[in-house]
Amino acid sequence: MLWRGLCPRSRLSLGLALCVSLLCWLYVYPVYRIPDEKEIVEEILQQARWKRNQTAIAAFRRLLEQCCDAQRLFAVTKLNSPLGKNLRFDGEFLYSLAVNNEIFSMFPQDTPFQLPLKKCSVVGNGGILKESNCGSRIDKADFVMRCNLPPLSNEYTKDAGYRTHLVTANPSIIEKRFQNLLWSRKSFVESMKVYGHSYIYMPAFSMKTGTDPSFRTYYTLSDFSANQTILFANPDFLRNVEKFWKGKGIHAKRLSTGLFLVSVALGLCEDVTLYGFWPFSMDLQGRIISHHYYDNVMPFSGYHAMPEEFLQLWLLHKSGILKMQIGKCDENTKQ
Repeated sequence: MLWRGLCPRSRLSLGLALCVSLLCWLYVYPVYRIPDEKEIVEEILQQARWKRNQTAIAAFRRLLEQCCDAQRLFAVTKLNSPLGKNLRFDGEFLYSLAVNNEIFSMFPQDTPFQLPLKKCSVVGNGGILKESNCGSRIDKADFVMRCNLPPLSNEYTKDAGYRTHLVTANPSIIEKRFQNLLWSRKSFVESMKVYGHSYIYMPAFSMKTGTDPSFRTYYTLSDFSANQTILFANPDFLRNVEKFWKGKGIHAKRLSTGLFLVSVALGLCEDVTLYGFWPFSMDLQGRIISHHYYDNVMPFSGYHAMPEEFLQLWLLHKSGILKMQIGKCDENTKQ
């Protein structure tokens, strides 16, 4: 009888606790519906001509500076990471690495750009770039940023351009495409020539598995006196950028490289235009397109929240803070 008497009360307490937990979860992470591809395309097609909003740009840059300070912190330097400092990895919260003499010697003295940069093109790798004729528009910018060592051979120049001033390199690319530079150092250096005198931006201090490939990349380019220069992403900057965008509603295990790079550009550049940022399977005319402009290899699912990121960037576009070029470039229209 005692057991029978207690059981309903126990179930009631458990149910009440679950309800409270659910309400708390919904308060912290409110449920909302992301528009589907067709709805997003319809809104873009209805969008009026883009207009730059200098007031909104200044306000947004102040927010980014308060949280992330890209001009001082986007790369690890001798000034922001002196000898003995513990670099706390942004992707492995319990891991850090002390800056010793060897590591310190890899850092530039300070941010190696004359800031602020003027007009910047940030080039994603979306299939929307294919047959876009945006190459010359991209290359007209004062500073061109690209994601994850994309191919820039002649067949892509018309759409993606060829100039590069900064390009990101995920350590996993070095490990998989170049066998962690254990046997293919010369071919790697040859493949980097397409990026000219650019900076290679690598997250050496995000995950433990990325440190060794990043250091190998640095020494390989140095040993062969290559034209490219390695910059290591500052884990404090990456951590703060992630907090900033997640605070705006992006639910993802980790932000995409593209969004990190856009955050860099918004902190360093006066005028930002995005190309190739399109995570959907069809273009504005409803035609099926490849995932990348150079292949159709899909990313791992559940790691990034690309549609959510796109909607945040589209909001910035509508606000006049940055410009998103979606679809074909009309060379008769000024950027």
